[in-house]
Amino acid sequence: MAPLRRTARIAALAGSLLACLAPHLVYRLTGRRSPWPPRFLALAARSVGARVRIAGRPADGDIFLLANHVSWIDILALGGATGAAFVSHDGVARWPVIGWLAAQNNTLFVSREKRGALAIQIETLRTALSGHQPVALFPEGTTGDGRTLLPFKPSLLSVLLPPPRAMMIQPIHIDYGPAADDIAWLGEEPAGANAMRVLGRRGTLSITLHFLEPFDPAVCADRKAIAALARDRIAMSIATHQRSSALPLPPV
Repeated sequence: MAPLRRTARIAALAGSLLACLAPHLVYRLTGRRSPWPPRFLALAARSVGARVRIAGRPADGDIFLLANHVSWIDILALGGATGAAFVSHDGVARWPVIGWLAAQNNTLFVSREKRGALAIQIETLRTALSGHQPVALFPEGTTGDGRTLLPFKPSLLSVLLPPPRAMMIQPIHIDYGPAADDIAWLGEEPAGANAMRVLGRRGTLSITLHFLEPFDPAVCADRKAIAALARDRIAMSIATHQRSSALPLPPV
């Protein structure tokens, strides 16, 4: 049945794209900011079987989001829920179709390999933050297992000292619950193989986006302090929800 599930979900993804593409292009042609990329991401998340739940309170106003990273589905779920633009490595820009779609959502492509590129990347990010679209960063720099956190890479966070406009940082815990082991994109698994495996998965996929307490970057001495504070809050949420899921059920 896995091939049938994959076919059905790919067809649903294609249908979501077709439904959103024409109105999006009309907005682009008229020079207006399009509301359709986050709508597409929300539809795409549902098309691949995700059922997204919001826990906590998304912050109001200008916001910079820092989240743990487990799967490519994170982008669909988080982008659909928040309308955020993402910071991504520049290799994604060269992926057929995916790179173009990412660009439609104002993705900021940064290089991991070019020496001396950090100052340019920070300036590009600063320009993006000058608008009112939320920006989301996965500071681990790669996907993890959903149960532990990798070290946060603080280099790009220097853009927040000071930020180009008054804004808050909100950590987000992306929680797949017990499905994390099946969903996580780990090791040397090719992107296509992971996508086919996830698209062929049985049943729906529950994702909870835990919006944690936001904080002002001004309370932090430097970018490492920003990374440490955000990481501590996400790690605490992960530990709390792991303990909750391990509790025995009450007697009936």
